[in-house]
Amino acid sequence: MIDPVTALIAANLAFVGSHFAMSHPLRAGMVRLLGENGFAGVYSLVSLACMVWVAQAFGAVGPGGALLWDGTGDALWIAASVLTIVALVLVIGALRGNPAMAGMGAGAAQKAEAKGVFAVTRHPLLWGFAVWAVSHILVMPNPRTLVTASAMGLLALLGAHLQDRKKRARLGEAWADWEAKTSFGLRIGKLGGIGLPLWLAALAVWLGATWLHGWQGTAAAGIWRWLG
Repeated sequence: MIDPVTALIAANLAFVGSHFAMSHPLRAGMVRLLGENGFAGVYSLVSLACMVWVAQAFGAVGPGGALLWDGTGDALWIAASVLTIVALVLVIGALRGNPAMAGMGAGAAQKAEAKGVFAVTRHPLLWGFAVWAVSHILVMPNPRTLVTASAMGLLALLGAHLQDRKKRARLGEAWADWEAKTSFGLRIGKLGGIGLPLWLAALAVWLGATWLHGWQGTAAAGIWRWLG
């Protein structure tokens, strides 16, 4: 019988590996064979199947196991809470006016302005996932979180790098202009320039998401850790 942690590693490798394979070396051939809509459908089905596998394997490992450090301290939980809110700001802000989103062409990259979350990084969605991964590792350094969050963080940041390369090849000077206006990494000092409405939206989502932690029977998170 396969060890649960080994099964979780396999599930995460399948999720990350299939994503990279279909997004890059296999994409052109699959699009020729299936068409854009067919490719999108197969991509979604494979990703969903791998995600379900990850979720099942994650549950099978359970929250136990050796911890790399004690994640119960208030300082770490406060840091993780701040990071999670920042991650949500980046993710929510990336959903509008993002030239890196699928279907956006050279015109979108040329017209885009480096403001809001795009003044922080040109990959706010992917950096949001990476920051989310770090926040969870900080307070839950158990085997299942280390494996899964590390895989998601790797997928996000390596995916951002490969996305730049793919967009540069496809959009040429338009993407090069966007790269010149923005940063691959995080410009932390630019977080203060993000509008208050986006911070409030992220805070509202964070309150709801952290409340669900307790409702699902997992460790209380966010402000509920202290109110509960």
